[in-house]
Amino acid sequence: MAFEKTPRGTYGPKAPSFTVPVMKFMGNQMIKRFRRSGSGKAMGLDCLVLTTVGAKTGQKRQTLLAWFPDGEGAWLIVASAGGMAANPAWYHNLAAHPDQAQIEVGGKTVNVAAAQLAGPERDAAWQRILKAAPRYGGYERKTDRVMPVIRLTATAGAPADGG
Repeated sequence: MAFEKTPRGTYGPKAPSFTVPVMKFMGNQMIKRFRRSGSGKAMGLDCLVLTTVGAKTGQKRQTLLAWFPDGEGAWLIVASAGGMAANPAWYHNLAAHPDQAQIEVGGKTVNVAAAQLAGPERDAAWQRILKAAPRYGGYERKTDRVMPVIRLTATAGAPADGG
C-alpha cells in the first residue's frame, strides 16, 4: 500500500501562522513529559513518539501521537490535526519517506514502514478507532477532510535501539 496523499479539506479550523513556534515548543515539552513519565499515555490515550524525515528539509522531526493496536508489530495512527482543514506536517513527511520512520513505544525505539489505509480496510480501522477514542468523531465533524489512517509496521531488524 502506498500513500494516497489525502487532500486538505475546504473547511475546518486553521492555525494562525504565529502559533507555529508556540506549537513546536509545546510539542517538544509534551514529548519530554511523555518520556519522563514512562506511562506510555498522554491525554488519556496510548501514545508514541513518531520520528519522520522532513519532506522538504530532510531533517528528523518528532511528534507525540495517539496509537491504536493493529496486531503484533503494527500500530494505527490518525492524521487528524484536531479536525483542522489541513493534514498535519508529519503526514506529509511520512508520505514522502514512508520507509524512514521510527517510533518510541513501550520504552523501545522501533523502525517502522508506513502505509495509508484505504477503502474497506480504512473504514474498519476507523470504526475501531472511534470505539476506542470517540473524540476522533468530533474531529471528523469539524472538517470535510477524510482523516488519513496510517498503519505503522515494524520492519525487519525492527528495534533501532538494539532492544
